[in-house]
Amino acid sequence: MLSHIITWIVGIILSFLSVVHLYWMAGGKKGTIAALPSRGAKLLFRPTIVGTGLVAIALAVSGWYVFELGGVVNRSLFPGSLFPYGGWVLSLVFIIRAVGDFRWVGFFKKHKGTVFAKWDSVLYSPLCLFLGFSLVFITLTQKY
Repeated sequence: MLSHIITWIVGIILSFLSVVHLYWMAGGKKGTIAALPSRGAKLLFRPTIVGTGLVAIALAVSGWYVFELGGVVNRSLFPGSLFPYGGWVLSLVFIIRAVGDFRWVGFFKKHKGTVFAKWDSVLYSPLCLFLGFSLVFITLTQKY
């Protein structure tokens, strides 16, 4: 039961993040300054429409994978052989993102004082850590 609740929470978060990226892909501007690392007022990179779309797709697919992994929907999109390993890989991706690159993103970032750095410390890195450990829990509670 707890596993299903956590599965729904993680899947919905990933789906929501996918929708946010679709909004940006469609030209939305709200939240972009807080979502991109910068050096002062200069962004470190400018995401392309294609890149933003690929992130949106990856988040949506990951959200559906979590729903299938956690058993809240029928397993139909992903092969059964992916389930014993995919949850571990996905959890590792989010935990590594939470730890960061030791420069611009993550709990151990060196560069602070920007809008992105503030939001990364307060929301993005903790959220990634939550998603990573939630995926560990979901993966451990499954029977293959």
